[in-house]
Amino acid sequence: MTINDPIADALTRIRNAKLAKHETVSMPASKLKEELVKVLKDEGYIEGYVVEENDGFKNINVTLRYENGQSVITGIQRVSKPGLRVYSKAKNMPRVFDGMGIAVISTSKGLMTEKAARTNKLGGEVLCYVW
Repeated sequence: MTINDPIADALTRIRNAKLAKHETVSMPASKLKEELVKVLKDEGYIEGYVVEENDGFKNINVTLRYENGQSVITGIQRVSKPGLRVYSKAKNMPRVFDGMGIAVISTSKGLMTEKAARTNKLGGEVLCYVW
């Protein structure tokens, strides 16, 4: 089975694991997905992640974060899709729920939140919103 949008697949796996109240979720690894889960960890949306290699295939095992039995991630949404890319300039970065969530931006300096992109005066592709 080929996946046309691996980022959407990763976000859907996280969303489904959250809804099913799973502790961990596994997904095929890539550099972009590793950067994405690193941003989620740095922002406190997940507990952590581990990259494992089995038979030449790398997997990312993400440990979801729960507080009082509720997932820290309330929602997660893909913005820029392969059929319709969404870009933003540094001064026009989106604000997710008036700063209560984050937008993950792919910039020339790597993946970062919209706040970091605005601070560094970098524009880029808006990958997803997490709140």
